[in-house]
Amino acid sequence: MKGRIAALVMALLLVLYLGLVFQRAILFIGSGVAVGIVIGIALLVLPIVGAWALYRELLFGFRTQKLVGILRQTDDLPVDDLPKRPSGRPFRAEADEEFEVYRAEVESAPESWKAWFRLGLAYDASGDRKRARSALRQAIAFYRAEPNAA
Repeated sequence: MKGRIAALVMALLLVLYLGLVFQRAILFIGSGVAVGIVIGIALLVLPIVGAWALYRELLFGFRTQKLVGILRQTDDLPVDDLPKRPSGRPFRAEADEEFEVYRAEVESAPESWKAWFRLGLAYDASGDRKRARSALRQAIAFYRAEPNAA
């Protein structure tokens, strides 16, 4: 719950920031000076890009949270029993061992969103955030492609 609140607070701060940048962009464009107009147009593009990035990240978060809930309800969520460092991150060697189990699961059921989701969690435990997000996106895509997905 702390993570969700922190994400919403950051999203609200970003919206405030984007609003202020948008206001400054209008002022620059209204100055009538060529350099000011160019800066104003550039500042108009930034809030659009920022809003798009915020939307994509929040959507990703909500969708992964939904899939975690489904896995928790069906008791398919992996048990996090890896030994951990004081920081809370699992030891790499143990995480890599467990990773092989989930990779084999994806190889045996390549269109299973549950297998892809668990693989994403294993990538995350192994410290590979880029592949973790990619696997979670794949899980979301397979889940959304199911006929009974809501």
